[in-house]
Amino acid sequence: MSKIFLVITLLFFASSCAFRSVHRSKEITYTDSNADIPTKQLDVYAPKKAENLPVMVFFYGGSWESGKKQIYNFLGNRLARRKVIVVIADYPLASEYKLPAMQESALAAVNWSKDHIAEFGGDPDRIFVSGHSAGGHLAALIAVKEDELESSGNDKKLAGSILIDAAGLDMYSYLQKTSEGEGKKYLNAFTDDPAIWKEYSPMYFLTDDLSPMLILEGERTYPSIRGSRERFMKRVREKGIEDVTVKIYPKKRHIPMITQFFWTGGRIYKDVLGFIKEN
Repeated sequence: MSKIFLVITLLFFASSCAFRSVHRSKEITYTDSNADIPTKQLDVYAPKKAENLPVMVFFYGGSWESGKKQIYNFLGNRLARRKVIVVIADYPLASEYKLPAMQESALAAVNWSKDHIAEFGGDPDRIFVSGHSAGGHLAALIAVKEDELESSGNDKKLAGSILIDAAGLDMYSYLQKTSEGEGKKYLNAFTDDPAIWKEYSPMYFLTDDLSPMLILEGERTYPSIRGSRERFMKRVREKGIEDVTVKIYPKKRHIPMITQFFWTGGRIYKDVLGFIKEN
């Protein structure tokens, strides 16, 4: 996961597409600095003359310790051209900040969107959360802890969630086995407290009123991501939750699951836009 930042940056500078039909509003402050979280900004990508469009709030990956919203403008531009308003938010990163601050910031980004996205032509009743890798983990936390969000006008807090090769769906089990080995590097974000590992593992907060969820995973992703998702889905089945869909992308590895958004004719657009349309 640590290679994500470098690969996306290289692709960002390689991209030369023009997006004259997209209005970009950048460096919007959505948090007030306090003892728990710092001041952070987000960017909004919207089609010009947008009106009542669905919204995706996206969180990037980077092992919970790297990344920045600017290098994901390819995602915002391309989805905005397909009539989805995209909000891309920076959030606190390890090792200076831990998971509680990251979750609080991510929730604040979604609540900001509920309060303000109509100003950009978005529908506050059709907000989807999404993310790749560590960002997918944050999106999943929001989805399973939806009661911590502000209510929308239609009493639905989320329209759905889209997890792209999401890490950490069951970080508790993973760190119990690996915190002294390969998992030690994640303690910068998750701390060395098993209670925190569980509190920030989405699997343990699944309820039968979960909003629709789409999980997109590469066939050749990291074993830790695949294993975590399998345990997550076992819990979904045990609880009788029906509206969770998993789609596996043949031969795809972890980083290409997000970089494929550079190519507008790819399968991922069909899956993501289809899910948004259905919900």
